[in-house]
Amino acid sequence: MTQIWIISDGKPGHLNQSLGLAEALQRQIPNVHIETKPALSRAAALKLLCLGGVDGQPDLLIGAGHSTHLSLLAYKRATGAPAVLMMKPSLPMGWFDLCLIPKHDEPGERTNVVLTDGALNRMQPLAERQSGAGAKGMILIGGPSKHFGWDDQRVVDQLKVVVDGSTPWLLTTSRRTPESFLPLLQQAGLPDLEVVPFEQTGPGWLGEHLPQMAQCWVSGDSVSMVFESLTAGSAVGILELPPKASNRITRGLQLLIDDHKVTPFSRWQESRTLPLPEIPFNEAERCAELVRTRLLS
Repeated sequence: MTQIWIISDGKPGHLNQSLGLAEALQRQIPNVHIETKPALSRAAALKLLCLGGVDGQPDLLIGAGHSTHLSLLAYKRATGAPAVLMMKPSLPMGWFDLCLIPKHDEPGERTNVVLTDGALNRMQPLAERQSGAGAKGMILIGGPSKHFGWDDQRVVDQLKVVVDGSTPWLLTTSRRTPESFLPLLQQAGLPDLEVVPFEQTGPGWLGEHLPQMAQCWVSGDSVSMVFESLTAGSAVGILELPPKASNRITRGLQLLIDDHKVTPFSRWQESRTLPLPEIPFNEAERCAELVRTRLLS
C-alpha cells in the first residue's frame, strides 16, 4: 500500500489543493491510503528535525501553505519520504523534492519545479454529460476582492446578454457577493434562470453540480472557481471586471485568456460561441503522473 501524508495548515483552499493531487494519485495507483496531519508547531518541527522519531512510514508527503514548510521538511528528514510542496516556497526550493508552482508566480527554471496552470483542485469531469439543446449551464458569482473592482450593474448587464432564454441556467453566489446583487438580478427578469444563493448550498454542492454543466460563466474575481470549472470539463466564460492592479492573480487569469482556455465576455460577444480548451484541462492528473514517475516509481 502507498501511504500519502498531507500536511495541512487547516485552510480549506490549501487542503483542496493537496487533496486534488493525492486523489489523482489514488486514481492512478492501486491501494493508496491518504492521511491528513496538522502542521507541527515550530518547536515540534525543530525537535523532529533534530531528534527524529515518528510513528508510521509515509511514501509521499504533500503540503500547501507557508506554515507547512517546516513540518514537511521535518517529516521528510524523519521518514526519508519525498516532499511535494504545492506553491512557491518561502524556504529554498532545493530543500523540497518537487515544487508545483503556478505559472503566474514566475519561479524560474529548476529541475524540481513543475509549472502549473493555477492551483490544483479536486474537481473531476463526468465521463458523459448533457450537451446540445437543453444542456444546462452554470453561473458562479463572486464579489469585491483585493484584485478586481466590483460592480453589480456591470455583472448584471453582461448576464442580460448571456442569459437569453435558449439555455437553462443555474446561478450561485459566494461569501463575497454583496447583498445588493441578487435584488438587482431579480429586477432584470432573466428567463429560465434558477438562483441558489451560497447560503443554501452545502458541502459538496458545487462538486455535484458543476461537472454536469456543458458551460460555465464565472465572474473574473473568482479565479479559483475558474480553474475548478475548467477542471470539471466545462467551456468557461469570464464575466469581465476591471483589475485593480497587475499582480499574480490578475496575470493568472490573463494567461488563461491569452491561451484561449477561457473566453472573456467581450470576445464571446463577437462570435457567441464558448469553446472548450483544445486540450482537456486537468492539472491534478497531469501533476500526479509526474509525481508518480519521478518520486513513486
